[in-house]
Amino acid sequence: MNTSALVWFRRDLRCYDHAALYHALRRHQQVYCAFIFDTVILDVLPSRQDRRVEFIQASIAELHDALQALARQNGAAGGGLIVRHGPAAVCIVQLAKHLGVKEVLTNRDYEPDARARDQQVAQALRIAGIDFSDYKDQVLLECDEVLTGQGRPYSVFTPYKQAWLQKLDSFQLKPYPVERYAHHLAGWSEAGPLPALEELGFQSANLHALPLPTGMRGAHTLLQDFLPRMASYAEARDFPGRKGVSYLSVHLRFGTVSIRELAGVALRQATQGCAGAQTWLSELAWRDFYFMILWHYPRVVSQSFRPEYDCIQWDDAPALWDAWCGARTGYPLIDAAMRQLHQTGYMHNRLRMVVASFLTKDLGIDWRRGERYFAVHLNDYDLAANNGGWQWAASTGCDAQPWFRIFNPVTQSQKFDPEGRFIRRYLPELARVPDKHIHFPAAMKLAEIQACGLHLGVDYPLPIVDHASARERTLKRFDCLKNQQ
Repeated sequence: MNTSALVWFRRDLRCYDHAALYHALRRHQQVYCAFIFDTVILDVLPSRQDRRVEFIQASIAELHDALQALARQNGAAGGGLIVRHGPAAVCIVQLAKHLGVKEVLTNRDYEPDARARDQQVAQALRIAGIDFSDYKDQVLLECDEVLTGQGRPYSVFTPYKQAWLQKLDSFQLKPYPVERYAHHLAGWSEAGPLPALEELGFQSANLHALPLPTGMRGAHTLLQDFLPRMASYAEARDFPGRKGVSYLSVHLRFGTVSIRELAGVALRQATQGCAGAQTWLSELAWRDFYFMILWHYPRVVSQSFRPEYDCIQWDDAPALWDAWCGARTGYPLIDAAMRQLHQTGYMHNRLRMVVASFLTKDLGIDWRRGERYFAVHLNDYDLAANNGGWQWAASTGCDAQPWFRIFNPVTQSQKFDPEGRFIRRYLPELARVPDKHIHFPAAMKLAEIQACGLHLGVDYPLPIVDHASARERTLKRFDCLKNQQ
């Protein structure tokens, strides 16, 4: 039977090892591919210069060309990507009806809003007599695949990871052989050209000035760069002044690289005793863990994972909030991290923890405000991981840092940026401050300050809070929990 299908690309902007694309090509004789620039998401973005939109636009242009090339290589005419701009739930149903397809296939999304959208789409398609299927693709083991012996979701990471590793076998890492059925790729004469960034209502940001290559080729380039460094990952990953991480997070976010490919590389090296690969594999497990938490407990989007922690009274401190946002806290590591975020859309993972701890534990400001701020600025923003990280730092989440353990921003700086390399990169006004004082210039004597040519309070702000005093306030803030534990 000569049937046709439509593959709806979302967080999976590649044409290899792609679950939905594979199943569509295997089951149908004609397969169309589409991507929707969803105005429900885009219209609420606060800036018309958003690196993520630019990243997506460049990546789907590459995906379009790659699909056409894949079709040609396998003797098919056409291929390519149909791109629309509008409400995704409306556009995909309209497109499926217009193409006359039997089925719409996509890869599963675990965020609450996305789940609601997909239910709406599935219902509308059913009314039109069109099937809707979704598949696991963006995680290795999804929400109900790793459960406790009682059939419940884990809330502590270490036993979750042990169970996760036991289930992570060669079958889970086997790539989907898209190329085998690529001759079923179909083109569409009405597809039209891909929209330019300006047609979407956006302008170019500074993406192309950053060391962040886009698309599948960009992901491949970064992976090849990381492979010889993977062995040192366990130690190097904590130092923001070093090239210690993979920088693949944005590619994982938008699916320009296969999670199975990455896990396969890590597992092969881990089984050979590579500590760096074992640690990196653990980070992939954390990613699945937070997706699982979001799926089973969607209330974490706006509430503490532990309901009793909702008793905490956070401060309304506009001046402190503005200083944190503006990288003017007087704590160099915090301010350098925030400048990195503003200038590049990226923040080193160690610094995400320290910055989040500073906002919640030193400034006493609600973690939800910080989480939403990161949502606006991070290139690799992912609700599950971002929410999990912020609740970990604020001590309100599952398996979170205990509330009485509070990062000291100065000692964190001394430990993980000992020579101030990272600080000086983003705070050039402190370039002449000696290593001894680069982590807390306010401790310098007047003569030392003058010798640096620095005017504290003018060139660089004085500390907005005293860490020791802030720590005591935080311990009192969490006193409401004592009667509940």
